[in-house]
Amino acid sequence: MGLRRGVLGVAVLALVAGGCSAQDSEPPRPTAPMPPTPAALDKFYGQTVDWGSCAEVTGERLPPSAECAKLTVPVDYAQPQGATAQLALSRIPASGKKIGSLLLNPGGPGVSGLSIVSLAGGSALAERFDRVGFDPRGVGSSTPSITCLNPQETDAERAERPVGNTPEGIAVQETENKEYVGKCVERTGTEFLSHVGTREVVQDMDVIRAVLGDSKLSYLGYSYGTKLGSAYAEKYPDRVRALVLDGAIDSSQDPVEESLRQAAGFQKAFDGFSADCVRQPDCPLGTDPALAVARFRDLVNPLPDKPARTKDPRGLSYGDAITGVQQALYSDSLWRGLSTGLTELAQGRGDTLLQLADMYDGRNDDGTYTNTQDAFNAIRCVDDPRITDPAIASRQDANYRKAAPFLDDGTGTGAAALELCAFWPVPNSSEPHRISVPGLPKVVVVSTTEDPATPYQAGVDLAQQLGASLITFHGTRHTAALVAGDECLDSAVIAYLTNLTEPGSTLSCGPSD
Repeated sequence: MGLRRGVLGVAVLALVAGGCSAQDSEPPRPTAPMPPTPAALDKFYGQTVDWGSCAEVTGERLPPSAECAKLTVPVDYAQPQGATAQLALSRIPASGKKIGSLLLNPGGPGVSGLSIVSLAGGSALAERFDRVGFDPRGVGSSTPSITCLNPQETDAERAERPVGNTPEGIAVQETENKEYVGKCVERTGTEFLSHVGTREVVQDMDVIRAVLGDSKLSYLGYSYGTKLGSAYAEKYPDRVRALVLDGAIDSSQDPVEESLRQAAGFQKAFDGFSADCVRQPDCPLGTDPALAVARFRDLVNPLPDKPARTKDPRGLSYGDAITGVQQALYSDSLWRGLSTGLTELAQGRGDTLLQLADMYDGRNDDGTYTNTQDAFNAIRCVDDPRITDPAIASRQDANYRKAAPFLDDGTGTGAAALELCAFWPVPNSSEPHRISVPGLPKVVVVSTTEDPATPYQAGVDLAQQLGASLITFHGTRHTAALVAGDECLDSAVIAYLTNLTEPGSTLSCGPSD
């Protein structure tokens, strides 16, 4: 509702326990051959990776056992003789008898994938695979970088007082969106902005696969990473060895449908948090879960006029409070921190919620930012068809408020501003569509029952389209495989990736309530 922050999809690290059940797997299906790689791309597919110190590639702090490198890809695969981009890679080599490389992506879009190589340390995956992470083009330590706002501009935007959906307010929002797009063009350029979407990243993934020496891809992708995985399967079905897709994005959904499902998912997560909170002494939302939304709005509604005080001189703005709350709703492991943050807010303080908002927005201790939010916007604006009809934008806003009343600031008028993708300077390179990949080897989709960011049904739908094994995880969190501490789920995923043991179509893991 007026903010340029998106709903990121990133693997959440936390611990949950549970059990499982399964049925027999299906036999493998034949795979159709792919045409050979165009000769003009040989120089990219034939590169040698020079692994070395990560300090020379990225400012991120990675495990001492990690190695890093840069890989060159064409900006435009249709013009391979033209401009190039450099992808940052990380890996931790296999500790035992190696099967190959396991390419990993934590989600986003716009999130760095270098540190994910520490995933599953000490497991059979660490023994049998080189765990490889990468920063997609334009993201993190890859170059060129998608850049729209500088740190001072980002701080200023986060501190802005929200405007309502009056005609004047709508004009202000659309002017600000146009200004943001103009800065993206000025600082990144339209040529690169045209080639930062999923369409290009899956081609980059195939170059990575080949350069790593793998004839077929083994891949684990979370959230937006599931979109990368399914798009890779569409384009290169005979180059797939194993795919695990956790926290699914259903590529058949249009942006409006997806946003409304997410709104409902976050409302459900808020309701779950509220029900848990009111059972605790001194819950900041009171004792009646039916009144939790009203009590929450009482806490945040004064912030546009009076930000909460913080030790940091910025204070807690309304936008930061909402962002901090949404960050905490990604996993029930963060609910205790959310309760603390709301208790502080009731006392006029905002330190915990500001820390949560900084975590979400990628703000570093020195006041600089990762480029996550700028990259998120650039990628989604070329991945999805933009909404340019004010009537559709207005209906979306009204329906979003109904789907997530805890996020409704009360300024709805039945009209709404066009969001920034409506003013994006380059056309979208993808369209919503159902995925059909005849001959795809059996792949695995993991979907969590109370996932706020990528609701459970999206995983069911994606599994059906791919003919995949579906693992249902019962829990309230965003993504679960190898990050929720569930033996049932983790053992099934590891068995599939290492031995291609299919988990069957009805595996269910995690706590049942």
